[in-house]
Amino acid sequence: MNVFIATCDLAGHTRGRAVPASREAAVLRGGTGWVPADLALTCFGTIAENPFGSTGDLRLLPVPATRADIPADGDIPGTRLYLAGQTLPDGTPWECCPRTFLADAVEELQAELGLVPVASFEHEFTLAGPRSPDPAGPFSFERYRTAEPFGSDLVALLEGNGFAPETWLPEYGEAQHEITLAPTDALAAADRAVLLRELVRDLARRRGLRACFAPILHPAGSGNGVHIHLSFKGGAMHDPGRPGGLSEPAARFCAGILQHAAALTAVTAASPVSFLRLTPHRWSAGGVFLAERNREAMLRICPGSGAEFNIEFRAADATANPWLALGVLLRAGLEGIRRGYPEPVVWPESVTEAELAAVPPMPKSQGEALDALEADEVVRGLFAPDLINTYLSVKRTESRALDGLDDAESCRRIADVF
Repeated sequence: MNVFIATCDLAGHTRGRAVPASREAAVLRGGTGWVPADLALTCFGTIAENPFGSTGDLRLLPVPATRADIPADGDIPGTRLYLAGQTLPDGTPWECCPRTFLADAVEELQAELGLVPVASFEHEFTLAGPRSPDPAGPFSFERYRTAEPFGSDLVALLEGNGFAPETWLPEYGEAQHEITLAPTDALAAADRAVLLRELVRDLARRRGLRACFAPILHPAGSGNGVHIHLSFKGGAMHDPGRPGGLSEPAARFCAGILQHAAALTAVTAASPVSFLRLTPHRWSAGGVFLAERNREAMLRICPGSGAEFNIEFRAADATANPWLALGVLLRAGLEGIRRGYPEPVVWPESVTEAELAAVPPMPKSQGEALDALEADEVVRGLFAPDLINTYLSVKRTESRALDGLDDAESCRRIADVF
């Protein structure tokens, strides 16, 4: 069994280095080498313009708590996978490390407000292979059974690694499935999101299938979203006597996300085709608003009470880096509390399309979202300068790689790499 030390980059891809199992203890102590310019890799494998060039050195320092074991399978050897923080050679955190970005956001919320964020990521993906796993309709028992033994193997793999899967289900779209994990501390939730994608893809390959997490496979098709559920430990998000059941800090937290929604989506919906699914009537995010139990809302208040009460951010997909996506939501929410943003309207479940006609729309394209990110001084200020500038460079380079292609071909190109 080899050991793979990994990070998740700005393109949402998991990259790293393998070391012999005999070196595991040494690597856990001192890490393994890495290069700053690796941060500028695009989803297509090219390196975007960046401030690092060919100089500098980093260490990938594994986080023991992130360990995931993939058992041997026939003639395919097992692998032990660790996620790592990116540090400078002396071991101090690198300001451009995406995992550190989230860890710092969690620490700020707790230090300033005593709020401990809890999160969960719901992932949708499609399965394809020589034997179609999709002969039946959405949510059907037949589709669920046809995906076997993949489904049961996946649940067992996740349970064996402590991921606490809650549901595994056939979803609405063609060949689409969803896996949900139990909520946990924010950093662990994002770690699990990074690892889950790789465990799903790896198991699918071993079962003669292909798992695809692309946000949309065809412009007219259903999309694969990632729904990010957020709450505060101890039920601090819930106050049943207030609008929507949101406590005052939670309402201002939501205001921060809504106020900066356009810029945030450049991070949470991070591919050139992501915005094809963020339109009305797709049950993704049809507008920038907060509502009770409404799956067209960017922020949905989910049913529940006390510790179960949470909000769901619906404008994300698996082209995003989970550490950056969750980190930027937490930081924007914190800004809403710090700056005393006015509490947003909580639209009831009964709200009509006519009543929502005046709510701000989602960005219409990745370019529009990136322009909003570049122009939003508050959101830009949440990042280290080299991190945000490299992020913008990576995303604009990915977008230019699809210049001249129609939407259908762009979807195929993104599906090839996700």
